[in-house]
Amino acid sequence: MKKSFNFSAEALDQLAQADAARALAEDVGAGDLTAALIDPTRQARAQVLVRESAVVCGSAWVQAAFRQLDPQAQLVWQVKDGERCEANQVVFEVQGQARALLSAERTALNFLQLLSAVASKTAAYVALVKGTQARIVDTRKTLPGLRLAQKYAVLTGGGTNHRVGLYDAVLIKENHIAAAGGIAQVLQRAAQVAAQADFVEIEVETLDQLAQALDAGARMVLLDNMDLATLKEAVRINAGRAILEISGGVTLDGLRALAETGVDRISIGTLTKNVQAIDFSMRFEAQQGVQ
Repeated sequence: MKKSFNFSAEALDQLAQADAARALAEDVGAGDLTAALIDPTRQARAQVLVRESAVVCGSAWVQAAFRQLDPQAQLVWQVKDGERCEANQVVFEVQGQARALLSAERTALNFLQLLSAVASKTAAYVALVKGTQARIVDTRKTLPGLRLAQKYAVLTGGGTNHRVGLYDAVLIKENHIAAAGGIAQVLQRAAQVAAQADFVEIEVETLDQLAQALDAGARMVLLDNMDLATLKEAVRINAGRAILEISGGVTLDGLRALAETGVDRISIGTLTKNVQAIDFSMRFEAQQGVQ
C-alpha cells in the first residue's frame, strides 16, 4: 500500500514537473498567440518581486514551469522556500528565451502565489501556538489536483501533514460509527487493517464517546467542535493515553486558548481551503534583453 507522500528532493521535483505540465497544457494549449509576436531568438532577463510580507514557497514549481518551455532557463533565487520576504523584495531572477519566459510567467506565478499563501498562513498559526505542545495540522480540504503541493506548503510554513488521502490512514467519523454499529465495533474492525495504515483515528463529539473510545483501545482521537471547558476535561480524562486532536471551526482568534488546553494537534481546513494569494509581480529588463 502507498504510504504518505515523501517530500524528498527527487519526489518533489517529480511532483512539480507533473503539476507544471498540466498547468501549462491548460494555459498554453496549442501555442501562445501573443508570445509568438516576439523574435524566437531573443533572450531576456526578468525579476520577480513580492508586494507584501510572506513566507516563500513553490520554487520547484516555478522552475518546472520555466524549464519545461526553455530547458536552458536560469533561475537565481534570493529567497528560498521557507524564508520570509518583505514587500518589494526581489524573490528571484530568471534568464532565458523571451517567448518561454512570457508563456510560463502566469503559470509560474500562480504556483508561487498559492503555495506562498498557504505557507504564510500556516506560519501565522504556528507562531500563535509556540510554547505549547500543540502542532498545527492540515486536512483534505485542498484544491483538486494540487493536494500534495499544498501539503508541501503547509510543511514549509512549519505545520504538520494529516493523512494524504483515504488510502494511507483510517479516520473514523460519525457516519462510520453509525454504519458499523458503535464505537467499540468500528475500532475492532479498524484493528484488523491497522497494519496497512499510517495511523487509526476516531472522531468523538462528547466526553462519553471519548471514554468509550479510550476503553476500546483508541490511540488517536479527534475532538470535534468542543468548547474550552469540555476540551480541558477531555485532556484530563485522556491522561496521556491517546493523541488528542482538535477540529472544527478553528481560527486565529482563540487559537492560543485551544492550544493551552493541552491537546496534541489542531487541524485546520482553512490553511488550504480559504487562501488569499500572495501578490507577486514579474518585471522584464530593458527591451534589448540579454544578448
